[in-house]
Amino acid sequence: MIAHKLQTTTQEPETETTTTIDTQYVVVDDTELEKPYRVIIQNDDVTPMEFVVAVLRTFFGLPLIKATSIMLKAHTDGQALVGVYPYEEAYQRVYEAHSAAREAGYPLTFYLEPDE
Repeated sequence: MIAHKLQTTTQEPETETTTTIDTQYVVVDDTELEKPYRVIIQNDDVTPMEFVVAVLRTFFGLPLIKATSIMLKAHTDGQALVGVYPYEEAYQRVYEAHSAAREAGYPLTFYLEPDE
């Protein structure tokens, strides 16, 4: 049997608090901005279903029945199409939805893909 010695200290660890948020920027030309983009929601095992429906209604303007249907499809299939929007609008909606989810402490995730 191997014994491990646990070392403890009485000093408080040094911590640093930061309020910065890492953001990914995508450089897109005018042609790309004109193309429609699909917004896809991914399932996770943490975000409550009611919260997902509220986000879909608030940030994507979906009626209750449609938002519930999309949430259930993502829940069962792992992902679902939320809608198709011009790039800038899709990006803004996803950004706002992600911000609200993070503020509430949930990992709810959306991503964009070109609509072919």
